[in-house]
Amino acid sequence: MKTKRILVTGAKGFLGRPLMDALLRAGYAVRAATRRQVAFPKAVETAIIPDLKNSIDWAPVLQGVDIIIHMAGLAHSNVANDKYTEFDQINWMATQRLAQAAKSAGVERFVYISSVRAQIGACSTRVVRETDEPRPTNNYGRSKLAAEQAIRAAAVPFTIFRPVVIYGPNPKGNMRTLVRLAKSPVPLPIASFTSRRSVLGIENFISAIIFALNTPATIGELYILADSKPMTVGEILAVLRENCGCSFSLYVPQVILRLFLAACGRKDLWLRLTGDLVVDTSKFESLGWRPAKDTREGLLDMMRADDG
Repeated sequence: MKTKRILVTGAKGFLGRPLMDALLRAGYAVRAATRRQVAFPKAVETAIIPDLKNSIDWAPVLQGVDIIIHMAGLAHSNVANDKYTEFDQINWMATQRLAQAAKSAGVERFVYISSVRAQIGACSTRVVRETDEPRPTNNYGRSKLAAEQAIRAAAVPFTIFRPVVIYGPNPKGNMRTLVRLAKSPVPLPIASFTSRRSVLGIENFISAIIFALNTPATIGELYILADSKPMTVGEILAVLRENCGCSFSLYVPQVILRLFLAACGRKDLWLRLTGDLVVDTSKFESLGWRPAKDTREGLLDMMRADDG
């Protein structure tokens, strides 16, 4: 049987490197699309491409490619031109061009890593499901939703995932900030953070991708992706502090931490600490997928790796 070749965009990032390692172990050939030469494992082919804001001739990059896993994108930007934001240029338009090129090249599957922000804001008062009408609340989420629509319009066989915040070794964004808070001597009002959040371990993310590649029923479908059970923010912080030996603060006024985060320019994180965002993963799990690792175990592994 022919070995399938997978093109991975966003290959050098937080998700890309461990995903490529897992794909190689699973018996796939891997080609990494990157803007500059990177020291990938020897088994990984490298395709150097321009910045995604530019027009790219994807035909030579897609030669011999059976599957695309498109993870490259922009998460933060303050730049906008007269008509389109950087989010539009990189998350939406670049994805549209790649999806159209994939259709022309006869690629058999386009796996797109979108975001739960394509569907909802930072918080939700009810459990979020795929059947809910998408209501993104920022330019990032709107660009991700537009990219999903562009993939559908290209008529390339697809699977779309909307993951929640992903944690793992060397985490990024808000999860990285939580790790720093947990390691700091700052007293944290752990017991008072009762908001519930769905999170996703990187090993569970990877297992979901490989499961989808081996499950034809996922073609043409969209899935919200998270660990099976949500945790309260207090429980998450308690696990993170447990590993670093910090003492617990059972009661500290939340206003102290709120003012601290505001001073650091992180009002967005305060919303996530105090607001619910729980998603329903039953659609994907009904196919037989189960998370590879328990959330608590995954969070502890993250902290141990960070210590190393």
